[in-house]
Amino acid sequence: MTTKDSRRVSYFYDAEVGNYHYGQGHPMKPHRVRMTHNLVVNYGLYRRMEVFRPRHVSPTTMTRFHSDDYINFLRAITPDNMQDYMRQLQRFNVGEDCPVFDGLFEFCQLYTSGSIGGAIRLNDDQADAVINWAGGLHHAKKAEASGFCYVNDCVLAILELLKKHQRVLYIDIDIHHGDGVEEAFYTTNRVMTVSFHKYGEYFPGTGDVLDIGYKEGKNYAINFPLNDGMDDESYRKIFRPVIGKVMEMFAPGAVVLQCGADSLSGDRLGCFNLSLKGHADCVEFVKGFGVPVLLLGGGGYTLRNVPRCWTYETAVMLGEDVKDELPYNDYFEYFGPDHRLHLPVSNMANLNSEQYLEKTMNQLIEVLRDVEPVPGGQIQTGQVESQLNPRGLNMEVDEPSADEKAADQHPDERVADEAMGRPQAKYDF
Repeated sequence: MTTKDSRRVSYFYDAEVGNYHYGQGHPMKPHRVRMTHNLVVNYGLYRRMEVFRPRHVSPTTMTRFHSDDYINFLRAITPDNMQDYMRQLQRFNVGEDCPVFDGLFEFCQLYTSGSIGGAIRLNDDQADAVINWAGGLHHAKKAEASGFCYVNDCVLAILELLKKHQRVLYIDIDIHHGDGVEEAFYTTNRVMTVSFHKYGEYFPGTGDVLDIGYKEGKNYAINFPLNDGMDDESYRKIFRPVIGKVMEMFAPGAVVLQCGADSLSGDRLGCFNLSLKGHADCVEFVKGFGVPVLLLGGGGYTLRNVPRCWTYETAVMLGEDVKDELPYNDYFEYFGPDHRLHLPVSNMANLNSEQYLEKTMNQLIEVLRDVEPVPGGQIQTGQVESQLNPRGLNMEVDEPSADEKAADQHPDERVADEAMGRPQAKYDF
């Protein structure tokens, strides 16, 4: 389907994704995706998109990035047999921040399938933009869970996009550094990672401005470390020039944008002061380049705010105006007492001085000037180290199995309304 601004937007949703629960009181609650979907439906935004649910990816597909041992462990572990896996729990960092819960591996399959399936749709030119709010679990490493993240769907989606595109750009506006994605592509010039994040005695403790990549990947990792209280005006002043320079110099064929909502004002674990409009301004700016984009979720731990953010950013991608007054929905009481889409920001001090932001931005612009610019026409220099003829990735990509090849031919079977968990009479598909 086309939207008002003629962009074809696909939207991943699987009703099962909201059925998993990490445990009482745990801040990472998968059902915020279900709450987001309920708002998207009741605003009528789903009518402007093609809703899809791809086949579940296989464990073999996950080992395109993750180790076999780690994926086999995730398949085997349950709350009932944890005592038999004590050594592996410690080895793979599972148990505390990344708890074991019923259906753990199935949950990983669901959100990862949305991201890989979305990348396939972009590669096949079935959409100009794909949204998977269940994805964006950017901390997971090759053989280690981290920060509520088990399988790194961001990395796996980028690997899928690299099958078609010579260069892929990853942008991360979660308050936490996108360490798992940066680490995966730290030595390649085919993927540029750009992360705007809180830095200094804050999880995961990485993402210094001096971390710019290594070997062939030097200058292809961009980090903008920030302090508490980052507001809309300051964020816009740094985001737009940095990303503008990235798009000019790197010229990606596709963009993966991780939209973690924990950078919003009032987040339980965050310390920034962004409004919904300030957060979504990043989406609007990236959208304006007209490059295929995969939008992913991520962090966000104040339950009433995350669905507001991602619903509004869905509307931004569609070029749709939505009312501030929330429509009645299944979770209406969560959004009280005002039942409005937009919320006021706090009066917290912005500890990012203009001088600091200007200095850091100029430092990053200088790094980006050392990136070999991509010309308007297709030019091959013959130099394998040149970005115009990028080196291959230093990670193995398994050949797809017969089942995977069949799934690739039909990547997104349309789903009946009942399977989506939506009564047809109510939503009038």
